Amino acid sequence: MVSATEGTPRPAIDKKKSIIAGLLGVAVLVLIFWKVIPQIGSYSEALTALKGMTGISIALIVVMVVIYNMVYGLPFMAATPGLSYPHSFSLNQVAFTISNGVPAGGAFGLGVQYAMLSTYNVASTAATAAIAAVGVWSIFVTLGLPVLGLLAIQASHTIDIGPYIYIGVIGLGVLIGMILIFGLVMRSENTARAIGGVANKVSAPLIAKFGKGAEFDAVDQILKFRSDTVDLVRTRWWKITLAQVGVSLMQFLIFFAALRGVEGDTDVTPLLVAFGGFAVAQIGLMIPITPGGLGTVDAFMITLLTAMGVKTGDATAAVLVWRAASFIPQIAVGILCLLGWSRTAAKRLTVADPAVPAA
Repeated sequence: MVSATEGTPRPAIDKKKSIIAGLLGVAVLVLIFWKVIPQIGSYSEALTALKGMTGISIALIVVMVVIYNMVYGLPFMAATPGLSYPHSFSLNQVAFTISNGVPAGGAFGLGVQYAMLSTYNVASTAATAAIAAVGVWSIFVTLGLPVLGLLAIQASHTIDIGPYIYIGVIGLGVLIGMILIFGLVMRSENTARAIGGVANKVSAPLIAKFGKGAEFDAVDQILKFRSDTVDLVRTRWWKITLAQVGVSLMQFLIFFAALRGVEGDTDVTPLLVAFGGFAVAQIGLMIPITPGGLGTVDAFMITLLTAMGVKTGDATAAVLVWRAASFIPQIAVGILCLLGWSRTAAKRLTVADPAVPAA
């Protein structure tokens, strides 16, 4: 692969907007965990349930977390020809840590992904294609999960899905629309150009009113996206799909292990109920207020589980264990990967720069 040190795109970061978004995210988190969750769950009952967990239950959760982190290293390897698993693992873990551990860290995390791929000698076009494909497929899976979750709830015969059906309808509609547009863009350059023209017409009034003189050409953007990703999507779509589905499946298995652990041997929640509550709640990931749906997904999941008959304390405890097990170890791993990559990148840049003596 050719080096991409030069010409690697780096997204601009609006510091003022980032600070405002970060403060808003923190405020929402405080509100959810301090006011909302105590209204639908019970921290005291959750603590009681946690104290009753056995060593085997805790060990099972640990195993699930380890496997989950291993699977989390697959998406970029699937989307980047020639990228090794260790590099893919490090890249995705660092991206998770920045995007989910830093308020409004999405743009900064994107820049770090480009920088890391550059030091791994991935060409700029291949880096753009990989990042775009992983991002798009993540959205596809996130939108598809609530639909599958509603089907699971319906099959469990626990509650009437009527009040929640709009979630499935919205998710399914957006998913079908995105896949259709994505497929048409990939199909031909002329179709992609036509879609860009429609997007320009739709966005023109909004840009004129809110853009403050900003220039935007959807045709150029869509054609560039297509040229960067079309070959990758045609040859590796199934690998990216399997990798992204694997990540979501392991997330659920961590939660299911946590739920079974806090419930013990009595009042065991059926698999369909657990999956339904978990999957439908993932729609909260599409609300870009808190990193990784922190708080919003949790509150929605507790609401769904208790509505389907799971004890309040068990539901609260399982969700809190799932969140902690999913976030804390992964952020710790991501920090270690970031530190390791920073040292390696610094050495490479030092050697590459003739003005700086090598250590």
